[in-house]
Amino acid sequence: MGVDLRGDLPLKTRVSPPPALPPANQVLLGIAFRVAAMACMACLSAIVKWTGSRGIPVFEIILFRNLFAFVPLGLYIARTTGWEVLKTKRPLGHLARATVGLTGMVCGFSAVQHLPLTEATALQFTSPLFMTALSAMLLSEKVGRHRWAAVVVGFLGVLIMARPLPGHMNVPGVTLGILSALGAAGAMVAIRQIADTERGPTIVFYFTLGGVAIGVVGSLFHWVTPDPLTLGMLIVAGLIGGVGQLFLTEALRQAPVGVIAPFDYTQLVWAALLGLLIWGELPHPLTLIGAVIVAASGVYILHRELIRFRQAA
Repeated sequence: MGVDLRGDLPLKTRVSPPPALPPANQVLLGIAFRVAAMACMACLSAIVKWTGSRGIPVFEIILFRNLFAFVPLGLYIARTTGWEVLKTKRPLGHLARATVGLTGMVCGFSAVQHLPLTEATALQFTSPLFMTALSAMLLSEKVGRHRWAAVVVGFLGVLIMARPLPGHMNVPGVTLGILSALGAAGAMVAIRQIADTERGPTIVFYFTLGGVAIGVVGSLFHWVTPDPLTLGMLIVAGLIGGVGQLFLTEALRQAPVGVIAPFDYTQLVWAALLGLLIWGELPHPLTLIGAVIVAASGVYILHRELIRFRQAA
C-alpha cells in the first residue's frame, strides 16, 4: 500500500494469510511498527517539501535520501541476514524495478513541491488501483469484477480530490502525484517478477543503490550547496527513510499483512498534522472525501486479494 518509496514488497510475493493470528501483543506490536513507519514516511515527505522550498533540486534530495538510508539499512543487514543476502541472480530485474520505482520517486518528490502535503499523500494511495490494472495487463492475472469495481470507485475518488474544474485543479501537482503512484505500482509489479529468487533486503538494497546513482547523475547537472540547517535536514531525510523501511519490515515479521496494511492510511493523518503545523495547510474538504474513497477502495482490493489467496491455499 502506498507509494513505493520504502522498498515495501507486494502481498502476493511475500506472505500468505496464516491459518491463525499471532498472539494479541505481537499483532499490536506489528500495528505499532506500521503506524511508526507511516509517521516516518510523512516526516520524509515534509522534509522533501521543506528542503525543496529552500532551493534544493529534486535529484539532490534523492541523493541524500538514499545515501544516508544505507546507515540503518546496513546495520539491519549486518545484524540479521548478513551480507551474503546481496548476492543476486536477477541484476536486470533489479535494474527494471529500480528504474520504474525511482521514476515514481522523482515524480512523488516533485509533487509535494506543488501540492499541499495531505493532497500529495492522498494521491500516493492510488498505487493499489494502478497495481491491480497493471497486474491484469502485464502479468495476465485474473482480476474479478469486485476488484475492477473497486478500481473504478477509487479513480472517482481521485477525480474528487483533483477537482477538475477551471481554476481549481493544480495540473502539474496532480499529474506528478498520479505518475508517482503509477511508478510505484509498476515497481511492485516488477518486484513480483523477481521475488521468487530475491529476498526483501536484497531488493531494498539495490533499489537504494539505484537511488544513489540517479541522485549523483542528476546532481551533476544542477547542484545547490545547502546551508548547515538544510544539510542537516537532508541527512535526517535519509536516516528517517531508512528507519521507516526497517519499521515496515518489522511490522510484517510481527503480524499478517491483512491486519497491518490498512494502517498505511494513518500516513494521511500524520501528513495533515505536519502540513497544518509547518505550513498552516488546512486540507480541502474534497481532498478528505476523495481520500476516504481511495482508501476504502484500496482496503477492499486488499480484502479481495486475501480471499483469493486463501482459496488458492
